Amino acid sequence: MAAGGFCKLPTGSVVVALNLPSPAAESVGSVRVLVHARNRARALTRLRNLGMRAVYLRGNAAPPTPDEITAVLHHPDGLIWRTAPDNGVGGPELVQELWRPIRALLRRPTTPA
Repeated sequence: MAAGGFCKLPTGSVVVALNLPSPAAESVGSVRVLVHARNRARALTRLRNLGMRAVYLRGNAAPPTPDEITAVLHHPDGLIWRTAPDNGVGGPELVQELWRPIRALLRRPTTPA
């Protein structure tokens, strides 16, 4: 089961954060996905519409940090990701990694013809 959580904002919207297995075949790590939506159900629906069918939020074990909330609120799509630490402890290499739009995660590499 993926770790995740949510935070309700003063405007009534929510930010949902989920640690999911990486969809890339060559990658064995996990990714941290952040979604900004009107409510939790809509946030999960946005992910399911992108092809992540088995995404569920059970509990609030890993809510988004204030920095994560700021990052997703300032992104025009409101849907971003970056690699998640395996052991839960962020090192200097994780701090330097930038948030990426979800298109970069779902983009399939093109094979030469």
